[in-house]
Amino acid sequence: MNSFAASFDSQFSSLAPFFLYIFVAGIVFIETGLLFGFFLPGDSILFSAGLVAAAHGDINILLLVTLIVVAAFFGDQVGFVLGRVIGRPYLEKRESPRVQRLIVNAERFYQQTGWWAVVAARFFPWVRTFVPPIAGASKMNYYKFLSANLVGAILWGAGITLAGFYAATLPWVKTSSYAIAGFFILASTVSVIVNYSRRPQ
Repeated sequence: MNSFAASFDSQFSSLAPFFLYIFVAGIVFIETGLLFGFFLPGDSILFSAGLVAAAHGDINILLLVTLIVVAAFFGDQVGFVLGRVIGRPYLEKRESPRVQRLIVNAERFYQQTGWWAVVAARFFPWVRTFVPPIAGASKMNYYKFLSANLVGAILWGAGITLAGFYAATLPWVKTSSYAIAGFFILASTVSVIVNYSRRPQ
């Protein structure tokens, strides 16, 4: 991610603070909320935005992080609603037994391990784009999704941006951000295994 982030660093440096805020928040919202944004390199953009904020005193890091977290949160909310309102009715019209089995399995998964999955998905490119609409289509409990979305948006959006901001002077910060991501990824994996082992045979 370092080399990729460096390329964004040079591009972001030429942007006025206002346009940097809008551009980064816009990219985060599109990547997390709209399916066609799956290819956007969110991690590198966040890390680069933090690097640029550290190098240029006219960029308010608190404002930048706040906008990123808000964009990430509402992006996932939009994805969830699209999955619930559009994705679910579309799937229910499909009479294929295979599709119906997929719906049942997805519902079971999101009921049992959905919270951890939504948080951990933030740290996987592509996956973070598709998990919210699938959660919505699977009728995951809205309030569980809401809390997981908020936690994930803070850990991912604020965590990686601040890792970039402090990386130049505090190298251990970057390592800590990956440790946090690793914890939630491991927790989600363990949760899946435990719930799978408990399911009726």
